[in-house]
Amino acid sequence: MKRLLLVVAVVIVALGLLLTFSKRPEPLDAALESAQRLQDGPHPVSSFDITLEDTTRPSQPHGDFAGRDSRTLKTRIWYPADLLKEGRPAADPLPLLIYSHGFMSMRTGGAYMAEHMASKGYIVASMDYPLTNYNAPYEPYVVDVVNQPGDVSFLLDHLLSWHTEAGNLFEGAVDESRIGLFGLSLGGMTTTMAAFHPRLHDPRVDAAVSIAGPSFTFTERFYAQRGLPYLMIASEIDALVDYEANALPTLKVPGAMLLSIEGASHTGFADMARFLRWMKNPDKIGCDQVKANLESSSEETWFEAIGTPDEGVVPRDPPPLCEMDPLPESMNPIRQQWLTQLAVASFFDAQFAKEPSVRAASLRYLTQTLPAEIAEVSIAMNNN
Repeated sequence: MKRLLLVVAVVIVALGLLLTFSKRPEPLDAALESAQRLQDGPHPVSSFDITLEDTTRPSQPHGDFAGRDSRTLKTRIWYPADLLKEGRPAADPLPLLIYSHGFMSMRTGGAYMAEHMASKGYIVASMDYPLTNYNAPYEPYVVDVVNQPGDVSFLLDHLLSWHTEAGNLFEGAVDESRIGLFGLSLGGMTTTMAAFHPRLHDPRVDAAVSIAGPSFTFTERFYAQRGLPYLMIASEIDALVDYEANALPTLKVPGAMLLSIEGASHTGFADMARFLRWMKNPDKIGCDQVKANLESSSEETWFEAIGTPDEGVVPRDPPPLCEMDPLPESMNPIRQQWLTQLAVASFFDAQFAKEPSVRAASLRYLTQTLPAEIAEVSIAMNNN
């Protein structure tokens, strides 16, 4: 028995070493500015989970799920541990970011970005959306994306209330003039709606990043309701969210930027994709899971629930899903996440850094140095 346990232990250790050290990409050249920016910031990071409940809005019924009178939001918050102390107001308020996960994902789907941003002095929060997360009742329900901008606003309300609560860990900690959103896939769509939707947007949002988020149903009128810094990160070989229909229209948005990563997979943007780096293209798994869920849905025109033509939302047939055959070989997800992290961090630093010189340097890095140093990265802008 002891021998068996020893063998099992050895196998577990070997698998752990394999997952940790094998099939890793070459590190960035230390002489590059990108290598320096990829390093974590100076602050140790802490996090905690909390469950919040919005009793003012329901969770809609679907399938065998009868619905609920409220929306339960399991939330994780990352923060710089040396800047925030229980019972002591923060010396300076910090910028706040909210990450929105993709369809059939979880609040930890962007953990690699959240931890990096917290180390740089940001507060980052992410929640399991009640009906689109992996463990949603009955099955994840894509139609509920229309309610997710309201979840973003609810979470903002809570975090800002903590900011004014004496003795709270976040007392005095949130800078209401530096609030950003970022999200992946359906979370990217949620981010875009919370930033721009004529009816559903939150006016407290100051900047937004959509990572491979669907936008095919949004017109120029949709974005014209308000102006704010906006970045789309996308890939031409994305098998789930068509690049031409969803990413390229970003260039019609005044002041927006489109950062393209050559060879990036859709699934590779998610935190867990680092465990799929032995695959030729992790979108094989992403496609299988998403298609199986969407095909079981009776809501063929769910995007019509998002808005009306007067709001800049035009009913359109969604672009083809997962029709690339065979899937092209994609880049190592770890490298893909490095590049995504560089883009997200430099974008928000360009908007929210306190020193004008740091903001200017971050914008210059994002728009000039990053594409010059990293062959897979290109950037286009609408300067109108």
